[in-house]
Amino acid sequence: MKVDLFDFDLPPERIALRPARPRDAARMLVLEGDRMVDAGVADLPRHLRSGDCLVFNDTRVIPAQLHGRRGDATVGATLHKRAGARSWHAFVKGAKRLRTADRIDFGADVAAVVDDKADDGSVLLRFEGDAPVELLLERAGQMPLPPYIAARRGTDAADADDYQTMFAGPGGAVAAPTAGLHFTPALLAALADAGIGHETLTLHVGAGTFLPVKADDTDDHRMHAEWGRIDAAAADRMNAVRAGGGRLIAVGTTSLRLLESAVGDHGRIQSFEGDTAIFITPGYRFRAIDGLLTNFHLPRSTLFMLVSALMGRDRMQAAYAHAIASGYRFYSYGDASLLLPAA
Repeated sequence: MKVDLFDFDLPPERIALRPARPRDAARMLVLEGDRMVDAGVADLPRHLRSGDCLVFNDTRVIPAQLHGRRGDATVGATLHKRAGARSWHAFVKGAKRLRTADRIDFGADVAAVVDDKADDGSVLLRFEGDAPVELLLERAGQMPLPPYIAARRGTDAADADDYQTMFAGPGGAVAAPTAGLHFTPALLAALADAGIGHETLTLHVGAGTFLPVKADDTDDHRMHAEWGRIDAAAADRMNAVRAGGGRLIAVGTTSLRLLESAVGDHGRIQSFEGDTAIFITPGYRFRAIDGLLTNFHLPRSTLFMLVSALMGRDRMQAAYAHAIASGYRFYSYGDASLLLPAA
């Protein structure tokens, strides 16, 4: 499909630079079948049914944004996927000027050597020393805010908490599973009181989620792989939800993509551990999920293509036009949409 079919005009003032406070005070646009309703995230319990189950991504964002020097040249690096105990793939500003074996000093006694360069423009960095890389990143790294926020303000202390979900566990993501940012203990308790359960899985979100689709046709776009895990017990519980008539609602496109990567031929979710590079566009047949809670996405992005696959492109274009006209806030710190396709 032509990528320009997924374009739309978004005024810059619709991009949220800070999250709603409290988190569950964000607005929520509900699309259920042919209905479209303006609501709030705190209203979620009454827009779902007893027996439904929300599926959250419990990945933790690491301080993966690094600034350093190679000789007299400044270097900006964003880690995007672990390659080994001391090695990470990274997108590097000015990567063409780097050579294999170049040493980059990131300050705070943190340095890395360029081990390899890939065709996609990324480089493989090997961190020096014996200290765990996680500790090195805590010393020298910053939270990797999305470029559409970072271009308009600097990272500050508030982002260390704001850009982490309440479910954050295993570290490894370089971007937040942002739909999960809307949840609070109070909202989770209200959902439980309404008979709505939850499960977690892990997908370490990579910086590739922010990359624009440069191809003219979706067939020519290459997704970056991300590592994920669903344990067997969680898969069994989620299958039991659907067998009992409940719905699985993915919280975020990251949860949805991992679930759809783990589903078998007969619609049963299986345990999963490994990489996924699934690319969902209109025409895709969803087998693992019955709905999606997600934020509002970029024009021409793989994520807008995904929601268009779930609800229909014309429907999502109309919904986004309504959201823009109605003052909804977009992107990582923005408002939410609850997408429930007709059965």
